[in-house]
Amino acid sequence: MSPSHPQPHSQPHSQQHKILIIGGGFSGMAAAIELRKRGQQVDLVEIDPGWRSYGAGISLGGATLRAFRQLGILDPFLQVGHASDGVELLAPNGATLALLPTPRIAGADVPGGGAIMRPVLARLLAEATRASGTQVFLGSTFTEIRQDAEGVDVRFTDGSQRRYDLVIGADGLYSKVRQAVFPQAPTPRYSGQAVWRAVLPRPDSVDHAMMWVGPKIKVGVNPVSQTEMYLFLTEDREHNTHVPPADFYRLLDALLAPFSAPLVQQLRSLLTPESQIVFRPLEGLLMPRPWHQGRVVLIGDTVHATTPHLASGACIGIEDALVLAQELEPGDGLDAALQRFENRRWERCRMVVENSGRLGEIEITGGDKAEHARIMRASLMSLAEPV
Repeated sequence: MSPSHPQPHSQPHSQQHKILIIGGGFSGMAAAIELRKRGQQVDLVEIDPGWRSYGAGISLGGATLRAFRQLGILDPFLQVGHASDGVELLAPNGATLALLPTPRIAGADVPGGGAIMRPVLARLLAEATRASGTQVFLGSTFTEIRQDAEGVDVRFTDGSQRRYDLVIGADGLYSKVRQAVFPQAPTPRYSGQAVWRAVLPRPDSVDHAMMWVGPKIKVGVNPVSQTEMYLFLTEDREHNTHVPPADFYRLLDALLAPFSAPLVQQLRSLLTPESQIVFRPLEGLLMPRPWHQGRVVLIGDTVHATTPHLASGACIGIEDALVLAQELEPGDGLDAALQRFENRRWERCRMVVENSGRLGEIEITGGDKAEHARIMRASLMSLAEPV
């Protein structure tokens, strides 16, 4: 048979699905962008009418920048965020302990890591989501999901109802979709640590990620733009109790006091009661497989929320979106596609959640520093692997 007459049925045709994404966070928006790129019809509902993203800065590894490149937002990110190579580890007095290399996973021309303000990253993704032709419904979420063999009927908070081929739950750590479809799923677990983050003007000397490692407290900084940086501090807190925002400045100032490094004290002097300070107890979740039931699949923090010890929570959620869009393409049936998606994602996501959790445990118990270094190295090598 001549090459111009391919064998019939040699390759299933790409199939267009009508897809609903519930949740307009990083993984939900990434899914919308990538699915539209591949010709799928996409609606996205987001409960917050202002589509806001809260928080200060977010540190990103090379694997995240690789995902940005695939999504088409790497150039805008490099314009408004900040990318640099290496992480400098220092003692509380400022002596350099080590320089951790960050391989250039996203390409020889792109530094190995970076950081950006969360709201700025959310804006970049939101602009790309709208530009992709996704239909976005703000101030809306589902009230009921009912599925049969052929599709999913979803009722919304405005009373309307629409039918879809697939529903993607991307509504975060406290997911209502997870609750509705997997009532037996585990709930988020407090890790025994909390993180403080503050946005500050960036001194010239802060042009890469730096971390001062104390006996119980870790302080770090990362540039997020040409003019700003964010400071983060991880502390052990036995109980997950409410901390009044009025106390944020006083408590963070006291936590920074023991670090005699001149740069830490310079940054401490920049903090004021008016500074933008965010406090967050660290919680984690790893939902056992399956991550889908029938025509509903969960991605991102809904199934694998991680503490920030490997700076990879947003990364693995965005990767979920890219892999899911890819696996839906062959058009050989949803169940096969969703199985392949889970097969490709489970081990990597489990590794990030469990290794991040273990790093936190070692920090809390003052455990073996060599094990900490070993886990860090193995995890970062694993994250550099192709997705």
